[in-house]
Amino acid sequence: MCCDEGGVSQYRFSILIAVKKTPMVQVRLPDGNIVEHSDTATAMDVAAGISGGLARSTVAACIGDTIVDATRPLTDLTAESPVPLRLLTERDQEALGVLRHSCAHVMARAVMRLFPGTGLAFGPTTGHGFYYDFDLETPISEEDFPRIEAEMQKIIDQAEPFERFETSREEAVQLCADLNQELKAEHIATGLAEHSTLSFYRQGEFLDLCRGPHIPHAGRIKAFRITSVAGSHWKGDAAGRRLQRVYGTAWFDGKAMKAYLEQLEEAKKRDHRVLGKRLGLFTIAPEVGQGLCLWLPKGATIRATLEDFIRGELVRRGYDPVYSPHIGRVEMYETSGHFPYYRDSQFAPIFGHSAGQLVDYWIRCLDPEDDALQPPSGEDEQRLLDAACVMGFPGEDFPLQGSVDDKRTVLRAWEKQQERFLLKPMNCPHHVQMYKALPRSYRDLPVRLAEFGTVYRHEQSGELNGMLRVRGLTQDDAHLFCTPEQVEQEFKETLGLVRFVLQAVGLEDYRVQLSTRDPASDKYVGSEELWQNAQDTLRRVLTEEGLKFEECEGEAAFYGPKTDFMVRDCLGREWQLGTVQLDYNLPERFRLEYTGADNKPHRPVMIHRAPFGSMERFVGMLIEHFAGAFPLWLAPEQVRVLPLSEKSEDYAKQVAADLRMAGFRVTTDLKSARMQAKIREAQMDLIPYMLVVGPREAETGAVAVRCRIDGDQGVMPLQQAIERLSAERDQHVIRQVAERSELTLTDAGDDERNEY
Repeated sequence: MCCDEGGVSQYRFSILIAVKKTPMVQVRLPDGNIVEHSDTATAMDVAAGISGGLARSTVAACIGDTIVDATRPLTDLTAESPVPLRLLTERDQEALGVLRHSCAHVMARAVMRLFPGTGLAFGPTTGHGFYYDFDLETPISEEDFPRIEAEMQKIIDQAEPFERFETSREEAVQLCADLNQELKAEHIATGLAEHSTLSFYRQGEFLDLCRGPHIPHAGRIKAFRITSVAGSHWKGDAAGRRLQRVYGTAWFDGKAMKAYLEQLEEAKKRDHRVLGKRLGLFTIAPEVGQGLCLWLPKGATIRATLEDFIRGELVRRGYDPVYSPHIGRVEMYETSGHFPYYRDSQFAPIFGHSAGQLVDYWIRCLDPEDDALQPPSGEDEQRLLDAACVMGFPGEDFPLQGSVDDKRTVLRAWEKQQERFLLKPMNCPHHVQMYKALPRSYRDLPVRLAEFGTVYRHEQSGELNGMLRVRGLTQDDAHLFCTPEQVEQEFKETLGLVRFVLQAVGLEDYRVQLSTRDPASDKYVGSEELWQNAQDTLRRVLTEEGLKFEECEGEAAFYGPKTDFMVRDCLGREWQLGTVQLDYNLPERFRLEYTGADNKPHRPVMIHRAPFGSMERFVGMLIEHFAGAFPLWLAPEQVRVLPLSEKSEDYAKQVAADLRMAGFRVTTDLKSARMQAKIREAQMDLIPYMLVVGPREAETGAVAVRCRIDGDQGVMPLQQAIERLSAERDQHVIRQVAERSELTLTDAGDDERNEY
């Protein structure tokens, strides 16, 4: 075919027009550069446009703060232009979560192959891995792990892609029903009513309801392990269907997983529940109740030592000790906002009237905002009325045929006339009443009230964990009431107290988290202006103190922003310990006042602080951090005196008496056993120091000092040994913990962003 010159020009012009009309998408990379791709481009295409190596390394991507599939068209994910894109590779921490969720799908697929008829529930990621809840006729045991892992490896070797598709909610219900996945179908029908469309991911024959994102294909999983199996319930409801939860972990390389599994084994050795029992520190008796710790003498000694330590420091810092009862009127907690805001995690109210609990239940049934209960039928309501009348409720004026509002009004009016109490969920309302008990002048402020106050939380039984998650806990609580001008200085000093306490127990590896309000949430009390003022103050103080901090929007307490110290222990695990909270709201709700220099009433500002958090959790964490081998100043038994024979027992008793006079916790081993056996037993009991005495030491007034860590320290005069040990104790010396891990074992909890 041929054409003239004019035809060629026209042809070139047409090509140019066609190129110009090709739809494009602009992408802004983290370095600020903007690149253009076709509007069907994926994050993987962007990576390939930079280099083939980057494309091979890309696992997923971030658009703004949202993690997305690397294989989905960018224009399907956002309308923003240019698209703010960040590619995630194996080096990015966020990529691990994507990998682990994909591995959860692989595990579920393997389980379904090996256990036909398996029902699927939920399979989110956790801090260091993932789990999947299964509905199985045949229970999975640890003996099944190798064959499940072998089946998973077959799936991984096939490197099949994770393919996403969307469908309507109605079609999704039918699809799950056709697959005999009744739990998924039920969840879509009852729990996802607000979703008009839902997404699924397919991999080979496996199909699962899932938001995503996922890795491009299963071959990217280089290391994985099934770690444990436990019981669970459908949607966490103890009355719901019993399921099996299989846990696992996944990594981009075997070396990282090996380090994690080694740390996991070390953590098991340090389990405070095991050590607490072996060392006689605490117990939890079924007869007393789940989640209620009994502090045995040795554990109580550790707690008392910590309490005495901080009490002395509080006196030096101008705090006043107070005590409050273990219960309080419901009305007080309604004013503070703790009730009914935290009702689901509180014990039920205690009523003075026998019909109180029933009427309270009835009111909740009629409350349109209480999703946990349904309004009673006419027949059931008659039964409720009859039962309440038997208990003494005056039912003759109850509007049985009236509206729901009329019924609630009558019931609430009666309830308000009754005495109602709560087991104390928080100390702050009690301290507020102590502040109000006396007239206050600006000259009196700041008022600092401190208490080791026991509070109660009705944690679900499945969430309880030794001393770390309990139902009765004692907080080293204090509340400061100050003028607005004093806030910054008081907040600085409170931060200093938390740092002082953590340093005393050797916990100096921490990060600071500033928890702020989520502007889109309605769970917070107080005006936006007060919140902004409080948050700005905390930011300013943290910056001036040179503390690097991370802001976490939506993590504030309902009454004010807070600063949390996220402490890293020797195993790399993070614990939220010391907390400082700024509060402009409770003073407003309780109408607290002080008389200012202008002789007019003013509103104080409140600071909540708890360096230890709760004594139970703090001591439980220390047991694991030190593996039960406490430093000298904290050890429940600091010194054990070991006589060589019966002939030296009198001198051993005298040495022990002198040590007690010097303030040491000391015992004497008078058993007729060989010295090596006594030393071995003391080492097993994790005693910091052993003093061996025989006839020669008795003659010279000396002791042979043996250290749990460094072994034989030689013979020295008793007084010299006492001075040496006293210096170590009084200076709070931390001599040894495990080698600090570079691996952070943060238990971030279940991440349900990839689950519906």
